[in-house]
Amino acid sequence: MTSETDFSALKSRQMASWASGDYAVIGTTLQLVGELLAEACDLRYGESVLDVAAGNGNATLAAARRGGRVTSTDYVAALLERGQERARAERLDVHFQAADAEALPFDDASFDVVLSTFGVMFTPDQAKAAAELARVCRPGGRIGLANWTPEGFIGQVFKTLGRHLPPPPGVQPPSRWGVEEHLHSLFGDSARSISVTRRQFNFRYRSAAHFIEVFRTWYGPVHKAFAALPADGAEALERDLTELLERSNRAGPDSLVVPSEYLEVVITRSSRS
Repeated sequence: MTSETDFSALKSRQMASWASGDYAVIGTTLQLVGELLAEACDLRYGESVLDVAAGNGNATLAAARRGGRVTSTDYVAALLERGQERARAERLDVHFQAADAEALPFDDASFDVVLSTFGVMFTPDQAKAAAELARVCRPGGRIGLANWTPEGFIGQVFKTLGRHLPPPPGVQPPSRWGVEEHLHSLFGDSARSISVTRRQFNFRYRSAAHFIEVFRTWYGPVHKAFAALPADGAEALERDLTELLERSNRAGPDSLVVPSEYLEVVITRSSRS
C-alpha cells in the first residue's frame, strides 16, 4: 500500500476503530508506562512537551505532573475529552488539540520533548509519522516512545487478530515500532542517539474470559474485530485469544496476570535541525 488515497482510507477506518468502545477504560490501567517514560526522558520543569496520539492522556498527565508545559494531541476527539477530565481533576494545566500524528500542526523544533505511549505506532504511514515526531522536536531534544514488541503478549494479540481478519496488503504491522532496528531505520540521521530498554507491563484481570470481555467491549481494535466476524468466526477468535491468555498467564488458575513486553525508547535529536 503506497498511495496517499490508500493511507487516507486506512486512517479513516482506524479512526472509526479507536472511536468505538472506550479506550480510556483500558488506557487508565497503563498509567505506569507514562510515568516510567517521563522519568526515562528526564523531564525538566517548564519544558515544552508534546504528547502524540495521546489517547486518554497517560504520558500527558505524567509530563504535566513533572512541571511540563504540555500539549496533548490525538485524532479521536472523545479520547482527548477523557484526558481533559483527568487533567481537570488533578488541577493540571494542559492544552488539548485534535491533530493527526502524520501531519502535526506545529512549527519545526517547537518542543523540547515529544512523547507517545502505544499511540504513534499505530499510524498507517510509519516513516511519515516518525519524520513528524523528529520535525517538531528541537535539536538536542528528546523523543520518548513506548511500543509493544512483536514477540510480546500484545504483539501476539494483534497477530491473532490478523489471522482472523487479515490487514490490508502492504501495511507494516504496528509492532514494527517495537523492533530496535526498525527504529534506527525510521529515525536515521535525525537521531543523535537511540536508547532502548525492554520492559514488561502486567495486565491484571480475573480470568481470560474477563480480559476478553473487557477488551471486546472497550478496546477499539478487538471490539471491531469481533463485530466484523460472523458468529462462528467470533467463536474461533475467542478460542484463540483464550488459549494465548492461558498460555501467557503467570498467576495460576485463580487469577490472570499476563506480562506484555514493550520497548521504552528515548531518542535524542541530532544537533542538525
